[in-house]
Parts: sequence; structure tokens; C-alpha cells
Amino acid sequence: MNIEDLIHGESKNIEYKEMLPSNSDKYTKTVVAFANTQDGKIVFGIADGTNEIVGIDNSILFQMMDSIAASIYHSCEPAIVPEIEPYTVDYKNLIVVTVSPGAQRPYYLKSKGKDAGTYIRVGGTTRPATPEKIKELELEGSKISWDELPCIGFKVTSEAVEKLCNDMNLRRNELQSRRGYSGNLPLVTETNLENWKLISKNNDACVGSNAFALLTSDYFQLSKTQCAVFKGTDRVVFLDKREYSGPLYQQIDEAINFVLRNIRLRAEIRGIQRVESYELPVEAIREMIVNAHCHRNFNEDACVQVAVFDDRLEVTSPGGLYNGLTFEDAMNGHSRLRNRVIANVFCQMGLIEAWGTGLRRIRSLAEDFELPAPEFIETPNSFRVNLFRKTTTNNEQQYGNKTSEKLRNNFGEASE
Repeated sequence: MNIEDLIHGESKNIEYKEMLPSNSDKYTKTVVAFANTQDGKIVFGIADGTNEIVGIDNSILFQMMDSIAASIYHSCEPAIVPEIEPYTVDYKNLIVVTVSPGAQRPYYLKSKGKDAGTYIRVGGTTRPATPEKIKELELEGSKISWDELPCIGFKVTSEAVEKLCNDMNLRRNELQSRRGYSGNLPLVTETNLENWKLISKNNDACVGSNAFALLTSDYFQLSKTQCAVFKGTDRVVFLDKREYSGPLYQQIDEAINFVLRNIRLRAEIRGIQRVESYELPVEAIREMIVNAHCHRNFNEDACVQVAVFDDRLEVTSPGGLYNGLTFEDAMNGHSRLRNRVIANVFCQMGLIEAWGTGLRRIRSLAEDFELPAPEFIETPNSFRVNLFRKTTTNNEQQYGNKTSEKLRNNFGEASE
């Protein structure tokens, strides 16, 4: 990062301090937040609010650098070792503290303890981490994804194992057919489920992971998909409402069909054929719903929500971007998997075809349909995608509200 970027203004990864605060918690909590979230810099010598470069006197510059290093060392747990460097801008001294994402998360202030002293970065602010976020940081620090952990209290049956294998085989062969390949792939067996961390053998007992429970049952109360159609552009009047549970991949099918039933279908005569197409790109709808389930945080007390409004399709996934991933990184093709086991199964089923392409693909498909640019909204506890509909017209001959049975069957019939 060059000096112009440092003095351009505060952002999600740059924070200003005019001088060294008497209470070191005022900046060490931001050090903790950067270590827990993404890399960042604290610049001493610039007034926050006005962005005026006030500088630091030469006589205290190095003493102040030593004080910052000591405060960070004594305040943070586990230890954080930042880079602390002097800079000169317009003949005025600055101190820049650079913090890299840590590998031993969660980081917290010793004086407050883990529960109260863990902070994360949200936009341009430093905020206390919720209990759910602390759990996720602990998993990040252990290099284990939540979905590969044993599902306590869940009973694995031979019928559930057989059904998952059969469903995966069916979808894998359908994928082969869509791609124009002849022949079937090798059958998915119980051994594959073990290798993919869906189940494990403990003596004579078969233990299912959280992913196995999610892919075979409705064991988790909040692993549901809530779908709704609203009148107008806000969440006031319901026109239709459904809630789907059961295996995640079936919920995805049902949610896609719900959307297709509630958006307009265009009929066009080409030569002697009648060609039907939806007002929104079906592949973008699919990407939005698959991504919401694949990347959601199952520790959040919320369900995936799919909402159809007069002006947009809105899909909300519990949990923000994972492990310090930024929106810019995601749009550039980078991917960090929150649920590695589920992501692998979705890939095997053909629900996911390439890592790190989902958001870019949604944007590209919207452009192809000449739709407004999609909106991507991240909060500490959710990630939302808005795919905007074209302005409605009175041309009822062009659009209807019912989907064609043929197109719906491409995604499986929803059970209601």
C-alpha cells in the first residue's frame, strides 16, 4: 500500500489515531479485530474525523513506537506481532501499525477475556464479536470446518447412507448427461462417504458428521429455507409463504421452483416454435440459492431466506463472508470455504462447478439479461444478494405468472 492510500481516509482496513490514547484498549481492540478478520493498518498522527495530518514530534517518535509495541504485546492473547514503521508526509511524522490476519484465532484483549474481549472488523468499525462469531473463530483457529465435526446425538442409519449414495449417483449421472458425456461415473459408496468426512467408523459404531445430518435429515432446527412472495418492495404483506426442510440439496430444488413459480415467464414465437424464458436468468437464481446454502454459518440462529418482491429477488444467507475474505477478493475469484464437506458434496452433485465464480457469474448473467447490476450486501451476521427485475409493463401477452411444467421439471418438482 502506498502513502497516498494511507492518507486518503479511513476504511475497513485503515483507522486513524491523532495521538496515542492514554487507554491502550482504544487501539489494541482494533489490532485484535484486524487479526481476527483481515489485514489492516492503524495510522497514528492523523486526526480521525477530519483526516488532518497533525504529525508526531521527532522527540517522542521512537518512544511512542516502543510504547505501542509493548501495549500490543501485553494486551493481546494470543500474541500479535505487528509491523510498526515510521513514515514522513509533508515533513510530518506518522506511525503505521500493520496487522496481518492471525492463524490462532480468536484473538482477544487479556483484560476483558475471550467472551468480552474478542473484536472483529465490520466495514470501517471495530465491534465486539457475538458468541456465534467467537465459535466460528475458534473453528478457524483449529483449521476444522463446523460441518466435519461429529453430530452429537444424531443416529446414522443404513437407509440414510444408502439414500445419500443413490441420490448422489443419480445427480452425478444427470450431470454427465447434461455435459454430453457418455457412460456413468463410478458409483458413490459408503467408503466415499467416509473419505469425504461425511461419516466415520468408531469401533462398530458409525458416526455422522454435521454435514451428513444436514444432507440426510431435518435434524437441525434452523437448517431450513424460508421462501416468501411480498406485495410491493418491502416485507409487510405476504402473498405466499413456504418453509422447506430436509436434505439441503432438496431444499435447494424446492427454493428454485418456488422462485420460478412466482416470477414472470416470457413466451416468444421463433419460426414455428414457441420459446419460453423467465424474466430472470435461471442460472443466476440457482447460483444465489446454492451459494446461500453452501456458505451459510450454521451457528447463526437464522434460516436461509428467499424473498420475491415486485422489483427484485432477494436471497439472504446467515453469516458474513468467511475467514477474512473481502467482497473484492470474492469478485476477483478468491474463495474460502466455511463448509468444506458440504461444498465437496455439492461439487460432486454438480451444484457447484468451480470455486470462487459464483458472485461474478451472477453479475455476468444479469448483464446478459440487460438487468440492473445485482446488489451484494454484507453485514456481520448475513450476506444478501439482490437480483433486480425489469420494470413491469402491462403487456400481459408477453409475460404470465405461471411457469411451464417442462421448465420446472428441469429442477425437480417442489413438495409443498
